[in-house]
Amino acid sequence: MKLSGFYPVLMTKNVSETSEFYLQHFGFSIVFEADWYISLKQEETGGELAILQADHETVPSSFGNTVQGLIINFEVENVDEVYERLVKKHKLPLHLDLRDEAFGQRHFITSDPSGVLIDVITVIPPDKSFQDYYKETETGEQGLS
Repeated sequence: MKLSGFYPVLMTKNVSETSEFYLQHFGFSIVFEADWYISLKQEETGGELAILQADHETVPSSFGNTVQGLIINFEVENVDEVYERLVKKHKLPLHLDLRDEAFGQRHFITSDPSGVLIDVITVIPPDKSFQDYYKETETGEQGLS
């Protein structure tokens, strides 16, 4: 099977507030907009995200719950700058403070208005103890150079 696209659809009770959050804080733009569904695209990366009214008729009634148990990762060039803007300036909720991880990330975790966790990450060199866990590099070589 060849996929022609792939993107998450977040089910929420407040489509407009949730989509506005991603427009304002993460640089998405609207591709399609209805009162029950908004499709977003981030032009720099081509990343897509959609927001859907949880109780819309296209959702099977037994599954019309708001999203839970999901973390969206946003990789950025400078996580410290994004932290200053989102947490310090815009006062977004902070669930995990900015820190370096031995497995190769400097990151913090915030959330959107629907409670979806957002992990904002800058990739950093991993500790030597984690290098063998990486299966492929950007050049297709085994392990890290």
